[in-house]
Amino acid sequence: MARKLTIIALIAALYVVLTLLFAPLSFNYLQFRISEVLTVLPFFTPLAVPGLFIGAVISNWYSSFGIIDVIFGGLASFLAAWLTSKMPNRWLAPLPPVIVNAVIIGAMLGGIADIPGLSIPMAMLWVGLGQLGVCYGLGLPFLLILERYRHLFPKL
Repeated sequence: MARKLTIIALIAALYVVLTLLFAPLSFNYLQFRISEVLTVLPFFTPLAVPGLFIGAVISNWYSSFGIIDVIFGGLASFLAAWLTSKMPNRWLAPLPPVIVNAVIIGAMLGGIADIPGLSIPMAMLWVGLGQLGVCYGLGLPFLLILERYRHLFPKL
């Protein structure tokens, strides 16, 4: 049990560190959140689901959108991570964070951000493009490297 909690905590901490280290890219309607590269981890272990959720909740406390981002961002991260854990193959594993964040975070930002001309559909598009860049541009190569070490990932 302690080993599982440690893995969850390490994933959460790594997510927070990467999000805050690259904060200028992490918080905006065009998000290129480097920490989202970790969203492929649930493909290997379900322990990544709570780790990513906790990491997103903690990271989003630093967002200018406050508690709304904590709630919606946390829920989006949880849903995306859970769906990733159910993906049948490596090529689809990065897709849930792209779609879920584009819809949930895009709707949230389009609804509350005070940016002239930023409608909900445009916010969804921008968030989706940022997610696509990170999850497939960085996440998929990361996943392909991690596949060599699949045997090291803990199962529940």
